[in-house]
Amino acid sequence: MKGKSETASVRLRAGCERRILAGHLWIYEGDIDSISGDLKPGDLVMVTAQDGHWCGQGLYSPQSKLRVRLLTSGHETIDASFWDHRIAEAVARRRSVISGTTAYRLVHSEGDGLPGLIVDRYGLVLVMQTLTVGMDQRREELGEVLLRHTGAEAIYLRNDAPARAHEGLPLERGFLRGEGPLRVEITEGPARFLVDIERGQKTGWFCDQRNNRLAVAALAKERDVLDAFCHTGAFGTHAALGGARSVSGLDVSRSAVESARFHAELNGVAQICEYRQADAQQALKRLGRSRRRFDLVILDPPAFAKSRSVRGRAVEGYRHINGLALNLIRPGGLLVTCSCSHHVSEGDLCAAVEAAARQARKRIEIIERRGAGPDHPVRLSMPETRYLKCLIIKVN
Repeated sequence: MKGKSETASVRLRAGCERRILAGHLWIYEGDIDSISGDLKPGDLVMVTAQDGHWCGQGLYSPQSKLRVRLLTSGHETIDASFWDHRIAEAVARRRSVISGTTAYRLVHSEGDGLPGLIVDRYGLVLVMQTLTVGMDQRREELGEVLLRHTGAEAIYLRNDAPARAHEGLPLERGFLRGEGPLRVEITEGPARFLVDIERGQKTGWFCDQRNNRLAVAALAKERDVLDAFCHTGAFGTHAALGGARSVSGLDVSRSAVESARFHAELNGVAQICEYRQADAQQALKRLGRSRRRFDLVILDPPAFAKSRSVRGRAVEGYRHINGLALNLIRPGGLLVTCSCSHHVSEGDLCAAVEAAARQARKRIEIIERRGAGPDHPVRLSMPETRYLKCLIIKVN
């Protein structure tokens, strides 16, 4: 496996080491004072502070604004045994926290000390993303390690994420190891779903919302549920299985709506679930004018903030859609509102919902704050790894 250059090193600008020594793993272009040695894309590089103090070792990405992603703060040799140990740790961690599902995040990039590597497991198939040049150069070896530790039969590459373009990498899809169907049936609690590993969002499924979907199911009994931004219907299917009186779903994507209807049929709840293609925000406005009301409204929109520069606009967007949703909820009902924008904090989301409630003249209480499941470990030193926020709110 590709190892390190004997002499390549990066020296940080004065003061930039504080964030790194506190446990952050990203070194930006502007953090670097100088580079020494023959350093090529994907190489392992030593990182030091301005005064020569050791900061760690990471992989070099010359075309990205994130020039180095640290693998370790230590001096250990980065060789085949290092990668084997890191992946073995990630696999063992999932065995200790995951049950009742055949779909989960197996490797969570920085959360598992493997920046730039994402692996989701769907039954006997692993779907892998190598999002940095350093990880991409090592994908063959990483694939072998993954198969050895998991017993999976195939690995499918979903290297079509836009982030790869920032690394100078091509966008591609296809089997890295083995072969098999491109649609894989999974179980999630009592529900069954079909994951499109070739064309589905991200790696095919949003494993991060699994526990939140199960939490919603436990709240849905005898409630009329609206699932805005329903995507392929996972929240709605779980709500129906949890005893919802009715489920209405909206999504702008025709293919997503078709998948949602299929999943309702697959799980025997089609008589409860109604899905239709619509722009969710416009549909929420129309529902408000029609005076139709619900006992539980779910908001799980796509990320509103792709960069820090649009954070303010994103927070206003969350205020707007939560205001529309609050007007549709009967007294004593529930709002489940989510944000997957890592540039929008939980505090930002709470402030947006609070402002929406004031404008709608509703009294609200947050009864639970949630995030991604335990298969998405968070580094406390990297707020970016806690990207998913989910609030369960009582509305009066």
